[in-house]
Amino acid sequence: MNIRRFLAFAAVLVLLTGCEELGIPDPKKDAERKQAEGEAIGSACRHAGRSLEDCYARNPRAPKAAIFSGWRSMNDYMIENKLEIVPPPPDTMPESQAPGNSETHSAPADNHGDGHTRLSAPARRHT
Repeated sequence: MNIRRFLAFAAVLVLLTGCEELGIPDPKKDAERKQAEGEAIGSACRHAGRSLEDCYARNPRAPKAAIFSGWRSMNDYMIENKLEIVPPPPDTMPESQAPGNSETHSAPADNHGDGHTRLSAPARRHT
């Protein structure tokens, strides 16, 4: 009977070691992941020449202390190694949100190089 209890205990122990595979959350690991992500965000912001306030505004869900820690460590690294900022590409908006883009506008105009602007022909459907 003792062998059965031991085997049952061993089986439960083996199953519990794989809790991560079962999707059971671990608050400590989640906190460590958020801290690491925040530091990475802060480092990237500093490397791109963004201010802390801009970084906070762009990443409202990231912990501010982690962002600051990453920003500060990247700042120290850049000063120590005399690195310049790497400006990010300009922010782009999806076409549906671009200014002046509305479904109520008429068809786009084509400029044919002769100084005259003509409305383009409607698109044809291929069936």
